[in-house]
Amino acid sequence: MKFSLEWLKDYLETEASAAQIAAALNAIGHEVEAIEDPAERLAGFRVAEVLTAGPHPDADKLQVLTVSIGEGDPLQVVCGAPNARVGMKGVLGLPGAVVPANGMELRKSAIRGVESNGMMCSVRELELGDEHSGIIELPADAPVGTAFADYHGASPVFDVAITPNRPDCMGVYGIARDLAAVGLGTLKPVAAPEIEGTGACPVEIRIDDAEGCPAFYGRVIRGVRNGASPEWMQRRLLAAGQRPISAIVDATNYLMLAYGRPAHAYDLAKLTGAMVARRARAGEQVLALNEKTYTLDDTMTVIADDAGVHDIAGIMGGEHSGVSEGTTDILLEIAYFDPVRIGVTGRKLGLTSDARTRFERGVDPAFLDDGLALLTGLILEICGGEASEIVRAGAPPVTPKVLAFDPALTRRLGGIEIAEAEQRRILEALDFRVGDGWQVTCPPRRHDIEGPADLVEEVVRIHGLDKVESVALPRADGVAKPTATPLQQIERKVRRTAAARGLNEAVTWSFLPEADADHFAEGNGGLWILENPISEDMKAMRPSLLPGLLAAAKRNADRGAAGSRLFEIGRRYFRGQGGASDERPTLGVILAGEKTPRGWATGKAQGGDAYDAKAEAEALLEAAGAPVGNLMIMGEAGPQFHPGQSATLRLGPKNVLARFGALHPNTLKAFDIEGPVVAVEIFLDAIPAKKGGGTFARPAYAPPALQPVTRDFAFLVPADLAAGDLVRAVKGADKQTIVDARVFDVFAGQGVPEGRKSVAVEVVLQPGEKSFTDAEIKAISDRIVAAAGKQGAELRA
Repeated sequence: MKFSLEWLKDYLETEASAAQIAAALNAIGHEVEAIEDPAERLAGFRVAEVLTAGPHPDADKLQVLTVSIGEGDPLQVVCGAPNARVGMKGVLGLPGAVVPANGMELRKSAIRGVESNGMMCSVRELELGDEHSGIIELPADAPVGTAFADYHGASPVFDVAITPNRPDCMGVYGIARDLAAVGLGTLKPVAAPEIEGTGACPVEIRIDDAEGCPAFYGRVIRGVRNGASPEWMQRRLLAAGQRPISAIVDATNYLMLAYGRPAHAYDLAKLTGAMVARRARAGEQVLALNEKTYTLDDTMTVIADDAGVHDIAGIMGGEHSGVSEGTTDILLEIAYFDPVRIGVTGRKLGLTSDARTRFERGVDPAFLDDGLALLTGLILEICGGEASEIVRAGAPPVTPKVLAFDPALTRRLGGIEIAEAEQRRILEALDFRVGDGWQVTCPPRRHDIEGPADLVEEVVRIHGLDKVESVALPRADGVAKPTATPLQQIERKVRRTAAARGLNEAVTWSFLPEADADHFAEGNGGLWILENPISEDMKAMRPSLLPGLLAAAKRNADRGAAGSRLFEIGRRYFRGQGGASDERPTLGVILAGEKTPRGWATGKAQGGDAYDAKAEAEALLEAAGAPVGNLMIMGEAGPQFHPGQSATLRLGPKNVLARFGALHPNTLKAFDIEGPVVAVEIFLDAIPAKKGGGTFARPAYAPPALQPVTRDFAFLVPADLAAGDLVRAVKGADKQTIVDARVFDVFAGQGVPEGRKSVAVEVVLQPGEKSFTDAEIKAISDRIVAAAGKQGAELRA
């Protein structure tokens, strides 16, 4: 929210500087994102008087002016504005000044052969409005030579981020209230005029949807003149980022920005019959003020007359009933709408507005009468006219919330000792009423106050969060017990291992576009689809970590990265039995693009393959404590993976610990990323827990006393037998003495029967307390041959 210091001082009597106000706002929880001083943008612009004006010798539409700035010799300026004339006062930009509208630096130059020493400026060029038909005309008493910033009253503009729980500060008056409470000045009371209506309101106002619109107040003003709003109002609206439109529209915007109270004005001549707050009918349409047509449904509240809908209640008015220059009679509407209904309607229509922002957060329900009086007073002052009596349909929910508060709670929850008298002063300065026995009545505008803890927050916030001392928590004697859960310990080990292997950790959104989530959702239960997503691209909870990593790899590739090695530890989300949430800890890895750059040996860059993915999977599983030596390699990695270049790692036929391999071309196409891309997904929740309690101590290092013995075996096996199955069988032949086994040669061809292949396996035997005898080695070898035989292998002659 933006507002000027000048506007703030309308409600806060203070001598504080802009810097002091910004520091105070930051201290009480209203973050000041920027302070803009218009005087800096208007440096180099002076109030000037036109002494002479004559035609340009070489251009019909240009004039040559002689301009005085009150000092030195008059300056010659070439000007094309039709209203430039002798005796007028305007704004001259001197050489070196920068035009705010376009950033152009003014210089002494020749225009069609005539020297010009600056530029006479229009309203638009100084970003003071949209008027551009001529140069600025100042009053006759404007002091010549004065810096225009000083004459114009340029005031610093604050840009403050208001948190969603503080809708009471969505107006300048609310900001002033908080600053007064912190001691930065005195809050001026709301000066709502007492306006006696002349005659009854000629329009019937009623409510047919009390749930969506509990209160609807209105009155008619006849005989208005809807011209331009006053300069002081336009200046404040522009500082707040609002474009001045007309006096009546500007008055409604001024009320909203000043007090956080949206209102609306209708052209009475464009209305037919009674004005009613009702539910929309399914299929009804309205052309809104943003010139877009919206189709409504029966869950939405609207303001309508006998002819149809005129207003999407609390969000935006209709184009066909809006005021214009020719408007002479108006109907003012000020209402209280249900915040939930406003939020749901806005999301359904994809329609945002300043009014919606305030209504869905919760406006002050007790400010309808004062708000209508203030708005009426502004319009009568600026536009003239005669106001009718007020019609009040319904009543806003203004029943105050009363909380029992214990001042000692501030010490227990806030960690700071504040005197009871000071706590009472702070609460009363924020418009809370503190009664006997610390019964605190909350103002209706403070929707965020739900219990005593919220009152503690208000007291500590205003007293000063910087005054809360840092106090160490009590610590018991001795060595602290570990607090990390087994899963947290696994995640830490895996994270260190992944980083040590050259992978970069990524943190991606837990939400995905529904199409991306559906691509990875097979066989894991239903997707979690959010009913109220942040956007359509964040609608489904992720069933896999790979989509987010693929999106990150694509962004890297789009920005010129040759390759990406990414990992992420997070949760996958599924809809469990009975609709319960099912969250599963997972590790995802993506190896995309180049593995090694092109060089003289290869001639081109090399990408990763399924074996690179398998290496990462086994290393990370080992770090997680999985029994890697006992894992089975099986297929069925999923349709997202290439069927011939992927597999799963399982502990038994059904317990899948990980899947790895090259991604399917259809997956790469769906995510618009070029290959090669290989991936790993490790299901941390499937890794069996280690038996026995955890300990910090490592087992004692006890190297074997004797050298290992190596024996080679060559087997003839079926051509379709996986080498891993053969190795696993060999290792299981004698688990006490066989410490390792690996394939070192595979051959098929001449000398090998058709349908068979030769697989050579190196087996490492480790003796215990004494060396092996020949008989013992032969017995072990026989057991190895027998175990391999169960896999269809026979010893090659």
